[in-house]
Amino acid sequence: MTSVELRGASRWYGSVVAVNDVTMTIGPGVTGLLGPNGAGKSTLIHLISGFLAPSRGEVTVSGEHPWRNPDLFRRLGLVPERDSVYAFLTGSEFVAATARLHRLRDPRSASRRAIEMVEMTAAADRKISTYSKGMRQRIKVAAALVHDPEVIVLDEPFNGMDPRQRLHMMDLLHAEGTAGRVILFSSHILEEVERLSGTIQVLVGGRLAASGDFRAIRRLMTARPHMFLLRSSDDRRLGAALIGRPSVTGVELGTRGLSVQASDYGAFTREIAALTRDEGIRLQELLPADESLDAVFSYLLAAS
Repeated sequence: MTSVELRGASRWYGSVVAVNDVTMTIGPGVTGLLGPNGAGKSTLIHLISGFLAPSRGEVTVSGEHPWRNPDLFRRLGLVPERDSVYAFLTGSEFVAATARLHRLRDPRSASRRAIEMVEMTAAADRKISTYSKGMRQRIKVAAALVHDPEVIVLDEPFNGMDPRQRLHMMDLLHAEGTAGRVILFSSHILEEVERLSGTIQVLVGGRLAASGDFRAIRRLMTARPHMFLLRSSDDRRLGAALIGRPSVTGVELGTRGLSVQASDYGAFTREIAALTRDEGIRLQELLPADESLDAVFSYLLAAS
């Protein structure tokens, strides 16, 4: 199975540690790489892409070490954060040149296919110097996809794209991940990560702070109170019944229903069904109110 693996990987520059003892496995599908500025995201991407060697530990892509391994680029596509395009070329020329570097049998048809995938056909014959930031991003994605790679690594791929372009790019990456490719992308916009991928890798201060499905991560944070939104056949009576329960630390009645703060996720979700049955109240809706990626990310940063 295609995968990216880091085992105790560290990278430092003199006395500055950029990535510190990171162990993770990234399999097929879409994975979001998160972290504040300076967390080590770009360094991690450079390690995976073969631009940097780990100072300690091991990095492999499909079982191979990427450092000083140019053949690996036949199976890996990279979209760097910085502009890496030749502005004097047209979009079509740029993507076709990438196809030729990969020694594809039919560079022109491969480049046409990749350009169509990112909806840049209408601007393919224009010079890249005339492109907007979002258009340059999309033509970089086309160049990364032209050789149909198994692993696609993208550093802030949505920069400069308008909302419609972002939605299309999200759909494209989701489809590529569903097809079995390994997609790793970094983003500082939590809404993008939450929409595109439930699986996250969070770096804080060069260390891996959390890994996995962000909703499951939230539920494991037992030291943090959990918020729930409830609607029932009698919210006022249910609120009165909840006050004083060991797992409940706060209840508020609002226009949308009951907001309940629980100290223990598992205990509360187990107790609520029995409580509503005993009180003769019909529970209509029970939703976690703080399992957004934004909440999880805030909690992780506060704990670090």
